[in-house]
Amino acid sequence: MRVPLPALLCCSAASLLLLLLRWRRRRGLWKKVKQAQQRQERSLVQMQMAVQRFREQHPSVKMVPILSLPLPELSKKLRDGSLPPDHVFYAYVGKALQMATETNCITEYLQESETQIQKAKLTEKLGLLYGVPVSIKDSINCQGHDSTLGFIKNLNKPAAEDSVVVQVLRRQGAIPFVKTNVPQSLISYDCKNLIFGQTFNPLLYTRSPGGSSGGEGALIGGGGSILGLGTDVGGSLRFPAAFCGICGLKPTGNRLSKKGVVAGVLGQKAVVAAVGPMAKDVESLALCMRALLCEDMFHLDSTVPPLPFNEEVYSSTQPLRIGYYETDFFTMPSPAMRRAVREVKELLEDAGHTLVPFELASVDRVIFNFCVRGMFADGGSSFLRKFKGELENSSMGLFFWLLRSPGWLKTALSWIAKPFAPRFSDILKSMRANTVDEVWSLHCEIEEFCHQFIAQWKKLNLDVMLCPMLGPALGIGYPPMGSLCLQLAVSYTMLYNALDFPAGVVPVTLVTDEDEEELKGYQGYFRDWWDRTLAKAFRGSVGMPVAVQCVALPWQEELCLRFMKEVETLSLKKNMIV
Repeated sequence: MRVPLPALLCCSAASLLLLLLRWRRRRGLWKKVKQAQQRQERSLVQMQMAVQRFREQHPSVKMVPILSLPLPELSKKLRDGSLPPDHVFYAYVGKALQMATETNCITEYLQESETQIQKAKLTEKLGLLYGVPVSIKDSINCQGHDSTLGFIKNLNKPAAEDSVVVQVLRRQGAIPFVKTNVPQSLISYDCKNLIFGQTFNPLLYTRSPGGSSGGEGALIGGGGSILGLGTDVGGSLRFPAAFCGICGLKPTGNRLSKKGVVAGVLGQKAVVAAVGPMAKDVESLALCMRALLCEDMFHLDSTVPPLPFNEEVYSSTQPLRIGYYETDFFTMPSPAMRRAVREVKELLEDAGHTLVPFELASVDRVIFNFCVRGMFADGGSSFLRKFKGELENSSMGLFFWLLRSPGWLKTALSWIAKPFAPRFSDILKSMRANTVDEVWSLHCEIEEFCHQFIAQWKKLNLDVMLCPMLGPALGIGYPPMGSLCLQLAVSYTMLYNALDFPAGVVPVTLVTDEDEEELKGYQGYFRDWWDRTLAKAFRGSVGMPVAVQCVALPWQEELCLRFMKEVETLSLKKNMIV
């Protein structure tokens, strides 16, 4: 049957119109991206000009000695008046500018910080963080600035007010001065988006800084910030800390306020997110927690329990009873990861602590049934909505296709893949949409698992736990298929989001030639595509830092920090002797 010419012309015209509209929409999006990139470039120019002005006015000020001071000592000098706050501020603006140029870690300079620092010179030296420059992750609201999460649709939508944690930092005298880069949607352990591009590891530019707090990790790891705030919903703070050789603390989910902090996946309660500090050393984390856990935070957000920092617990020197494990039998540790746990275990035993083996069980259930299923309990529809109207990201194509697939297709593909790709099969099964009854049942399962875990902990009479932390830093571009791979290598970190335990990371060693040689035999526990990909991502990391993870029971952040401090002290002493 012949199609009438008018109908054919109408169809052609409609198709052409759709193509034109799509082209105009894409052009509009790229224009917004270009404007954001120009704003980012202007921020760097503003930083450069600010530093140049200061150096012309104060040519005798030496920046290097200021940058070498640890936060507790720096803070003390600022508060006793022996170090002017503007000297510290411009020293860090200059170093941050250098790191932004080298690693692309900063998205925006908070120029109003220059006004704050001038006011600080004229006011009383109040607050535990008086005059301390602080960097802020993109997703944490700062008044008058975007929280993009790497999405074009979030550009030019400045926050109406500071998040509670930023308000408290300001009241404690801190000076938020830059916002830092994140991966699009935050659900990634790399740090790249279509607006600001890729952030690089300051220790080795071919490696990832981790994600999603990757800009923070790169900036602090490179010395451009002395203290920063990140967020964590599966390792998003701990990955960058470990990859960039710094310390980080993920508190219990509601120990610090999340009011004004934008989440990657809104509404889900299975995997608990947290806000936490990142810094070069543990004492700096403790100082930040002292400052934040104050009446101001409890007043500004009444959902946060009024638990001030417990100095007695943090400063205790009593021997600890420490559980430990070298592997979760889900993600095979790299040789350096396993060695790090063994060496720290020996150091702790030599220091008089008691180490007790802890047997992990059902980690695959935690990852697939609790974490993947919990994060995507709606079949991924809310996650997909975030990408609606955005420019396409080719690396996420397969993941998006799977999320958009109907439940029956996910079930069928899961059944087909089970014999030769069991983990892929389990991911597919976990990403189907759940009924309300199924979600409620899932929450009950997670609660019961938490009680069982704590019962095992208490049966062994443990104080804290020593665990592996994924590392060393993966190569840029891993994982190559976007978020589809994310749920697998996060097993060491996401467990403690599901349990909602405080967990911190401390760098303890560096990758050796022997580790690299032993890595050649790495096959993983499943010997599947993801294990092979992870082995490739680990390679070429000699000299890169490797961390361990320190864990405590809920609401025991001070005990977690005390344990982290012990690990840090013993590791530094060993490395100095070596």
